[in-house]
Amino acid sequence: MEKPLAKKNIILTGASRGLGRCIAASLAAKGANLLLVARDRALLEAVQEQLKAGGLTGQEMHMTAVDLRSANAVETIVHAGTRVWDTLDVLINNAAILGPIGPVWENNWSDWQETILVNLTVPVALCRACIPWMQAGGGGKIINLSGGGATASRPNFTAYAVAKTGLVRFTEIAAAETKPLSIEVNCVAPGALNTDMLQDVLNAGPEKVGEQEYAQALKQSESGGANPEGAAELCAFLASSASDGISGKLISALWDPWRALPAHVSSLESSDIYTLRRIVPKDRNMDWG
Repeated sequence: MEKPLAKKNIILTGASRGLGRCIAASLAAKGANLLLVARDRALLEAVQEQLKAGGLTGQEMHMTAVDLRSANAVETIVHAGTRVWDTLDVLINNAAILGPIGPVWENNWSDWQETILVNLTVPVALCRACIPWMQAGGGGKIINLSGGGATASRPNFTAYAVAKTGLVRFTEIAAAETKPLSIEVNCVAPGALNTDMLQDVLNAGPEKVGEQEYAQALKQSESGGANPEGAAELCAFLASSASDGISGKLISALWDPWRALPAHVSSLESSDIYTLRRIVPKDRNMDWG
C-alpha cells in the first residue's frame, strides 16, 4: 500500500529537537521526501541517521543548517530545496524561540524584536518565497505552528504571544489569498509540550513569569505534558490529501476532532469555526441594546 505522503517534497524548520524531531519522524514514516532545517548541524545529522535507521525506502533525506536570525536564512533554505527538487508540496514552519520573559517594558528590546523575527517574520517570508514555487507545481500545503498566547492573553510573554497570534491571523489571510492557486494554509496548536521552552519558564521562576504561569508549568512538567506525537500526526494529516478542502484554520491537536474533519469540509468553508474572532455580548447571552 502506498504511503499517504509518498513522493511529497516537504520542508520542515526546527527539525532537530522536540516537536520538530517528532514531526520529521511522522512525515518520514508516511513516505515523505524531507528537507530538514535547524541551526545545529550535528543535531540535524543525528535526526537524519535516526530516520534512516528506521528503514526508509526510496525516500530523499536532505538537511540544511541555518540560523533563522541570519539575513540570508530564507534564501539559503529555498536554495537548498530548489537544488534537489523541481517542485515543493509542503512547507511546515515549526521553528520558534520563546524570547524575553517578564513585563514588556523590562524586556531587552533587541531580544523582543528577534523573537518577532524568528516566530513571525521569517515564517511569513518563507511562505512568500515558497508560494510561487508551489504554484508552479500545481499547488501545495503550508502548515504553521501556533503556541501559547495565540488565543488568550499571556502576560510576561508578549513577544512570543504577539508573534504567534500574528502567525494565526496570517494563516487565515494567506489561505484566502492562495485559494485560487490550490494552496491550503493551516495552523496547528500542538498543546502544552514538555520542551526546552517549558524548562525556560521554570528556570525564570514565579517572580518573572507570574505565579499562575509558573504553577501551570510546574504541573505540566510533573504530568509529562501533551503527547507531541498527536501534533506530529496532525501535521502529517494536514500535509496529506486527506485534508484537501481544509484551509485557513487553527486546529488543536489536543482538543479538536481533526481526524473527522474531512466529513465536515463544506461546513468549515462556510463558517468561522477554528478561526480568531472577537467575542460580543450575545456570545455570552447578554443583551446590551
